[in-house]
Amino acid sequence: MPNLLEIINLHTQVEGKEILKGVNLAINQGEIHALMGPNGSGKSTLASVLMGHPSFVVTSGKINWQGQDLLSLKPEERSHLGLFLAFQYPVSVTGLTVEHFLRSALSAHRQSAGQKILSPLEFRSLIEAELKLLKFKSEFLERSLNDGFSGGEKKRLEILQLHYQRLLHYLSPTNVHVMMAGKIIKSAGSDLVQAVEQTGYQQFEHLNVA
Repeated sequence: MPNLLEIINLHTQVEGKEILKGVNLAINQGEIHALMGPNGSGKSTLASVLMGHPSFVVTSGKINWQGQDLLSLKPEERSHLGLFLAFQYPVSVTGLTVEHFLRSALSAHRQSAGQKILSPLEFRSLIEAELKLLKFKSEFLERSLNDGFSGGEKKRLEILQLHYQRLLHYLSPTNVHVMMAGKIIKSAGSDLVQAVEQTGYQQFEHLNVA
């Protein structure tokens, strides 16, 4: 059985400058991998290449998704396969409701897979269960996308989006980590997300990260 995701000797340039220099990585179903490094080390570049960003030129190497050549696919085709990119700073779109955004994304995926498009009522029934898992009220669906959201709300919305993806299939967080200076300084359950949202990171400043 092929790896879920396999990157082989990947070299990538941005505006003529080589950023990725022979990256190799294999990810299997159910595994979690964290890429860590200083600014400019290529973390965002690798994520952008995986999603097919046109500004990043692959000069050599291969990327396979379940044995399929990922580099030959358009960004939307990669998304339909289950790839998802969560942004560090999600864009706010005033006037576009969370419900319309999520339903449009789900409809595109179902249409690509030859599945029936859900009616608004069917979608609402599906999404309500996920809202409860992430402790969102139903009124959250009527808000404009990321408009005025707290940092915690933005991250929980991205977790909600991950429900429709295969690579990062994630329903309810069981472990959350707070990191400083490249080290995990606090680990807890999903309640930690809410604690950070309410009080910020000041509560961890007394911890030694040296």
